[in-house]
Amino acid sequence: MPETTSLGSGGSAYWTVGDDIADTAAPDGPIETRWDRRKFAAKLVNPANRRKHTVIVVGTGLAGGAAGATLAEQGYNVIQFCFQDSPRRAHSIAAQGGINAAKNYRNDGDSVYRLFYDTVKGGDFRARESNVYRLAQISTQIIDQCVAQGVPFAREYSGLLDTRSFGGVQVQRTFYARGQTGQQLLIGAYQALSRQIDAGNVEMHPRTEMLDLIVIDGRARGIVARDLVTGEITPYLADAVVLATGGYGNVFFLSTNAKGSNTTATWRAHRRGAHFANPCYTQIHPTCIPRSGEYQGKLTLMSESLRNDGRIWVPKQKGDTRSPDQIPEAERDYYLERIYPAFGNLVPRDIASRAAKYQCDDGRGVGPGGLGVYLDFADAIKRMGEDKVREKYGNLFEMYDRITGEDPYKVPMRIYPAVHYTMGGLWVDYDLQSSIPGMFVIGEANFSDHGANRLGASALMQGLADGYFVLPPMLGNYIASTKLGSVSLDDPAVTSVLGEVTGRLGRLLEVNGDRTPDSFHRELGDIIWNECGMGRTEAGLRKALSRIPELREEFWRRVKVPGDSGELNQSLEKANRIADFLEFGELLCIDALHRAESCGGHFREESQTPDGEALRDDENFAYAAAWEYTGGAPVLHREPLQFDYVHLAQRNYS
Repeated sequence: MPETTSLGSGGSAYWTVGDDIADTAAPDGPIETRWDRRKFAAKLVNPANRRKHTVIVVGTGLAGGAAGATLAEQGYNVIQFCFQDSPRRAHSIAAQGGINAAKNYRNDGDSVYRLFYDTVKGGDFRARESNVYRLAQISTQIIDQCVAQGVPFAREYSGLLDTRSFGGVQVQRTFYARGQTGQQLLIGAYQALSRQIDAGNVEMHPRTEMLDLIVIDGRARGIVARDLVTGEITPYLADAVVLATGGYGNVFFLSTNAKGSNTTATWRAHRRGAHFANPCYTQIHPTCIPRSGEYQGKLTLMSESLRNDGRIWVPKQKGDTRSPDQIPEAERDYYLERIYPAFGNLVPRDIASRAAKYQCDDGRGVGPGGLGVYLDFADAIKRMGEDKVREKYGNLFEMYDRITGEDPYKVPMRIYPAVHYTMGGLWVDYDLQSSIPGMFVIGEANFSDHGANRLGASALMQGLADGYFVLPPMLGNYIASTKLGSVSLDDPAVTSVLGEVTGRLGRLLEVNGDRTPDSFHRELGDIIWNECGMGRTEAGLRKALSRIPELREEFWRRVKVPGDSGELNQSLEKANRIADFLEFGELLCIDALHRAESCGGHFREESQTPDGEALRDDENFAYAAAWEYTGGAPVLHREPLQFDYVHLAQRNYS
């Protein structure tokens, strides 16, 4: 029987604790050869037999686009879905700064092992060593793949690929295409995917959203999806399902994510039996344009690459409202350079974000409400010249100017942290297979590679590593190792899921209340940002866990969804996604409450060093938390983490 963990004076149980979970797919032995040995041990599918198998891929970002193109190229029949009007509009297109790879073109001491070390340390020792080392190994192949596709990476005068630094490292390993690296990489994956669509190997369904997972005899065998234009709800069957649906950052309402980004696919899979791991690991990006009012519905990222040449500072004097050009150098505090001299402005994101929040909370913030710090390029322009700065960052400066009306060539940018990425996701093993056999999860949708804090420029690396190089052989191993019987659309499991989806949408339409879906989403976001954002306390998390169920109950009484389900209905789309956010948000706060330590992006204010840094509790929390859905109190399964190569230590970037 699972032990019960009771919290609160009322003794209510927020969760129960079940058996530990293990990644049985990961090989042992020398870490340098684990991936090669795993690939060799994997069973193969004869090329002629691949044509007999169908794979569903949900999502067309870097992970999903790469996976769909590669699986189809290998001969599988791929059915692929995206809710955007084109696969190339996936949110990966918004990534700006770059992609990491251990090429060591600069001869500055980089290596696969150093990228592995930096990533484990940057994640505050809450990631699996095996997965991270594999990611570092594959990073070099990704650059070769993308160059072959024609991705226009920046180049030096000699014609060699250029690189720059990102946070948490002391080498230059980040390859980039100005401030639009994600767009260029996605076009590379998209053209490969388009070739397979044209060849008839990929059946593409744009403007179609996955609403549930079909599990038959304990294995993932399909999905139920809704055509967002016609409203038609259709089941699709396959031999395996791949989720590449991104993260859950929009649970905060305000984030740098595209407005359509949501957690419905992963949350519905969680309700069907997939464990959800480390949902409290959310990344707050330090360089975003501050919000400008209560009406705002989205935030805008300013690439971390700007911290290569921009210097971050605040006035030394509290409440100083002078314009930045009127504040002398001696009255400025370049606080990151002062506190972390070894890394300066390029400390990891979680550290830079908390430092900015501390300065603003202490009364030194700038701009409206004091919620901002300066990112100043005056020294860079003086050193390199405006033309060189424009060449490196021109599109980012233009974006900032258009949004704020301020010219960053003349005045410092104002920045403030915002939700950007989620390190948590569905639990997967070394093969990227979830706790539901036959369902694989790749890219940001899984939890596997970044621990409690992702280093900058590693999201694109993971998405392409999973899609191009890791998933294809591991999915082939599953198909070759599994006796898959035929399934039909009249299977009771299919009709049951189809009925549940139809009934759920009908319930949303029947409420006919007096509040918009967005009003609930905004209120939920305020709760989670205030109580489970950059700083978290036991009292605040308990408060959130009291309020979220009340808000969810109110949602199902008062939400107003006009129109019908058999048509284009964006209010219905939103309401359905927000209903899932209202359930997922509670699990996020439960995970944050249970993890009574600080690590990476999860900062419990009760657990900090005398200097205000995150204080881990390795004795009690050196594990990944994999949550099982029960319909009531979730069950916690711990996956203990071992560190045989990068030994546990307090992070120090000073």
